[in-house]
Formats: sequence, C-alpha cells, structure tokens
Amino acid sequence: MKLRRLILALSAATLLTGTAFAQTPIVIKFSHVVANDTPKGKAAERFKELAEQSLKGRVKIELYPNSTLYKDKEELEALQLGAVQMLAPSLAKFGPLGVKEFEVFDLPYIFPGKDVLYRVTEGPIGKELLKKLEPKGITGLAYWDNGFKVMSANKPLKTPADFKGLKMRIQSSKVLDAEMRALGANPQVLAFSEVYQALQTGVVDGTENPPSNLYTQKMHEVQSNVTVSNHGYLGYAVIVNKKFWDGLPADIRTGLEVAMKDATKYANAIAQQENDKALEAVRKTGKTAVYVLNDKEKAEWRKALLPVQKDMESRIGKDLISAVGKEATALGYK
Repeated sequence: MKLRRLILALSAATLLTGTAFAQTPIVIKFSHVVANDTPKGKAAERFKELAEQSLKGRVKIELYPNSTLYKDKEELEALQLGAVQMLAPSLAKFGPLGVKEFEVFDLPYIFPGKDVLYRVTEGPIGKELLKKLEPKGITGLAYWDNGFKVMSANKPLKTPADFKGLKMRIQSSKVLDAEMRALGANPQVLAFSEVYQALQTGVVDGTENPPSNLYTQKMHEVQSNVTVSNHGYLGYAVIVNKKFWDGLPADIRTGLEVAMKDATKYANAIAQQENDKALEAVRKTGKTAVYVLNDKEKAEWRKALLPVQKDMESRIGKDLISAVGKEATALGYK
C-alpha cells in the first residue's frame, strides 16, 4: 500500500512538473540599434504584441532597442552564437558578413521608386538573397522598409562639390565607401550608437540617414543642414538564429510567421509616414535648414553617383544589378 501511494505521488509530481515545464514560455530576445519610435522600433513592438497574443503565452518576445544589448558590429555575431535569437539589421550589414550580394540595396539610385523596391524584396530576388544567409547560421524572415536617405552636414549640400573634404559617417559597406568617395568626401565607418557624439565633437562632419533615424537620434541638433536627396535606400532584414528557429515546434514557428507577416505589412505602411513626420519636425525646430534638390541638382548627383553601380558589378554581381534594373524597366522606369 505504501509503495502504491509512493508511485501515485511520484506520478502526480511528474505530471505537475511536466505541465509547468510545458507552460514555460519560449523567450525570444529581439535586439536592434534604433529607437522605439522609428518604423523599425514600432514594427518590433507590433510583432511582439501579435506573436504573444496569438500564441497565448507560449512565447515571450523581449525587445532591446537603441543598442541596449549590442552595437552594430556586435549584433550579428551575438545572433550566430545564440546570445540573441532575433535581429533586424540594416541590409548593409550582410556585406561584411560575406554575403556581398546584399550590397545591391546600398547602390545609389538603384531604386527609382518604392514600387521597384517592393518587387525586389517581395519577389524571387529578395527570397534568393535571404537564402544566402543560411550557410551563416541565419534564417531570413522578412524585409522591413525604412525609406530613402537624406544627407546632413553643417553646411549646405547642394552639389557634389559641396562634399569635398567632408568626413561623412557611413555603415560598413564597400558601396557606401565608394559612394562618398565619388562625391569627394572621406567616408568614416562608425557604429550607429556613436554617431551623435561624433557629429557633436567634430569627429565626423555629416552623415546619411532616413529622416526618422536622423530625428529620433537627435542628429539634427548637431547638424545645421539637411538635404533631401533620396540618393540611396535603407532597409532591414528581420533574421533569426537558424538552429533556434529550426528547433521550434512547428505550430509556434507558424504562429511567429503569421505575426511577422502582419508586422511587416505594418512596418512598410508606416515607413514613409514616419519619415515625412520626422522631416517636418526637423523643419519646425528652426535650427536645421532642410533643402530639397531641384531637377538640375538631382542630375548632377546622379552623374556623380551612377558610376558606382558599374564599379561594384564585380563585387555584387552584374547579373543581380541587371535583374534589379529589369524590375524597374518592367514598371516603366527608364
């Protein structure tokens, strides 16, 4: 009788322990380097909300914005090592990782409009690029838009000649390096979290960013001039540690994919709105002059920067650059 009671007690304890274990949520650490009130920050919040709601406590998404966990140079290694499970790095980050094809997104004037961009990111080209991350232990889930870039400095930037000798902050990208050199500037690679102080102290003279990044990081406070050039694009890929992702229960993976799909629609819908609002907010400060290039000036910029596309064919792939060009042609761009 005692033995029977002991077996029943052990069985009950095992059942309770198993139930408790089964109810422990899977933690997904999602790290990124921008503020919460940017398109990426808001999309990450939306993903967290949707995923936790639909999976009813089976997952917990922990968000770490503004480089609170890792800086630009550290985050990809942290993901590969499993210290974090999810990131949304800018597409330029994958070149230094060894997947140079992603630098096609950095090419100046490669996307004449958002319609071309979305044909690339949502079509076969975008899917094929994400697959190239798998040998690095990374699974690509989605592309999040953050819009076209403006230039900033403490002087007006209206023509390529205005860049001569300026120290311009860039992400670590051979394409962006070539871009700044084509303008006569000296490119300086810096982590995003270090840019404000570098601008403030004169370590660098200027930078390029979508308006939402410029404004939320308060860069406009230490830059007297902003030029709306739309010369280049900045977007992100939402990625996960492949081993972690493959090890998730199939139904949880499906739930996360659905949440990611909805968050991606949201991210891409608000990107332009957020950039427009940020640019208007910069204007309203009265401290930073915002200049929009006229047609003649745009032509000068294009003339200076378009050769970068040709120069980068051997690095990125002539066929890939051509394929993006064909998407633009298909939509009526010349």
